[in-house]
Amino acid sequence: MAGFQRQKDYNSIGSYYEDKQDNTMDAEPPQFETEMIHMVPERSNSRWNHIENLDDFFTRVYQYHQRSGFMCMVAEEIFQLVQFIFVVVFSSFLLKCVNYDVLFANVYYNTTHKVTIEEAVYSTDQCLDRFDFTLIVCLIIASVFWLLRLVKVIYNVFKYSEIRSFFLSALNISAVDLPNMTWHEVQRRLLEVQKEQQMCVHKSELTELDIYHRILRFKNYFIAMVNKDVLPVKYNVPLIGPCAFLSTGLKYNLELILFWGPWSPFQNNWHLRDDYKNTNRRKQLGQELSTRFFWHGIANLFLLPVIFLWQILYFFFRYGELIKRQPGALGARRWSNYSRNYLRHFNEVDHEFDARLSRAYSLSNHYMNIFTTPILVIIAKNIAFFAGSVLAVLVVLTVIDEDVLSVQHMLTTMTVAGVIVTVCSSLIPEEHTVHCPERLMKNILAHIHYMPEQWKGVAHTYKVRDEFSLLFQYKASYLIEELLSPIITPFLLCFCFSQRSLAIVDFFRNFTVQVVGVGDVCSFAQMDVKKHGNPEWGTETQPDSDQYHQAEDGKTELSLMHFHLTNPEWKPPNNCSLFINNVKENGKLYFQLNNSQFHVRMKYVK
Repeated sequence: MAGFQRQKDYNSIGSYYEDKQDNTMDAEPPQFETEMIHMVPERSNSRWNHIENLDDFFTRVYQYHQRSGFMCMVAEEIFQLVQFIFVVVFSSFLLKCVNYDVLFANVYYNTTHKVTIEEAVYSTDQCLDRFDFTLIVCLIIASVFWLLRLVKVIYNVFKYSEIRSFFLSALNISAVDLPNMTWHEVQRRLLEVQKEQQMCVHKSELTELDIYHRILRFKNYFIAMVNKDVLPVKYNVPLIGPCAFLSTGLKYNLELILFWGPWSPFQNNWHLRDDYKNTNRRKQLGQELSTRFFWHGIANLFLLPVIFLWQILYFFFRYGELIKRQPGALGARRWSNYSRNYLRHFNEVDHEFDARLSRAYSLSNHYMNIFTTPILVIIAKNIAFFAGSVLAVLVVLTVIDEDVLSVQHMLTTMTVAGVIVTVCSSLIPEEHTVHCPERLMKNILAHIHYMPEQWKGVAHTYKVRDEFSLLFQYKASYLIEELLSPIITPFLLCFCFSQRSLAIVDFFRNFTVQVVGVGDVCSFAQMDVKKHGNPEWGTETQPDSDQYHQAEDGKTELSLMHFHLTNPEWKPPNNCSLFINNVKENGKLYFQLNNSQFHVRMKYVK
């Protein structure tokens, strides 16, 4: 039809100019301009028709919007490559090319002038001669890793270029307009493009939930497994108590094994292997998955020296200057990796989740600062007084005569005194502050949405404070956790996760549903309150629904309300609509929508 239409246009053009040559200028020209304009998008449509991997495509569209476009994404990729080279080269230089005896004046060098940088550094030949076998092996491994990373960057650049073309030609969003566009607007245009160009051939129209399913397919599975305690990420350590461990390295290994690795349960990005849907293969698949966990643990143990060394160097170069400039930075807090999976709703993209946690940050920080030990405060005040006095005197002496800095260990003493003052100051509560832990906890709950029921009425106790610290940890704790991750991760994979392999297989089989136009998704992500809801939340569940099929802490209900309020154009199924209307009318939960911010107070505030 397209070829026939073009031929018709060309014939109209030819007949018009023939009439013009025959002096029939008074005749109205044929109306073919509209047909020609219509043909331009038709030719461009074929480029975005039937995209094979929509999961990857929609994810890159989202990242393109969140990371501010093509130039920013490419620059970030390139600087990561350069940063890796810098860490490796600079570390090798410090290890083998600096004469520390001369630098620290441990040997007699000269008395005519101060030691220069050139004199404290070996020549190029001497430096290369000092490279031993271990360092050469590490450099070879680093080079191989960097080359693999380079190949991935080149591949990503081509993909980023494709997404840029999609934004320009299909979504009609230029690089200038991109910073002013919200994700909601980009998503609305995506749905319109689907109607015109059929990116997904299995459905004529996509919904907001379909897009979220594709972007967050594996994330929803991970959140559900943390919610149902299928993944052992919380431990009761002797002499320490409850702990949560989900480092970046451990999370990477779990995603590799369970989702996108070559032997993962998923045949591709959108289809779970048929074997995992077969009950008869349950024990065999559990054994295979257990073996896979074990060998991944062995591989991590084999690579432990290299990974551990890289972790030390990376964190030293990244945080060393920050700690020197702001010693109190380690006393700051952050949301732990565990909390970022425990507190996240189903179908909640990154920027929505980050905004929710950011609104709760100052309140959470205030709550944690309430808990002080009076005797510790007294000790901290006195230590800060002594260290501050010494620091003040040394600063005054330095102002009078800067040669004071040349005295041995003078600069070190000033630095240590400054660190002591900063640390002690963080332990001293602010004056004129009224502490209301219960009210603070309610305000925190309005943003993070999830808290154990047993915290109600006892937010002033150290037990609740310690449990909340699993969600809101010190940055120093995070750094220690990441540094120890190469040592701990292999043992967790071999001895903890391998024992839960059968439960993981059962989870994939019991909580996977096929959605037309999307593929296999976690059934919890459907936010079906009838199937996965909790009766305590005013939800009518299925007669055969037990606690195993219910999401914990009302995650199904809260996720449904959050998605409804952030995507008001979405049309939920009938049972979901009934629940939403009941919430609005009866107030079983209390929801408030204020300036596009979603707040929820559960039974905790009743």
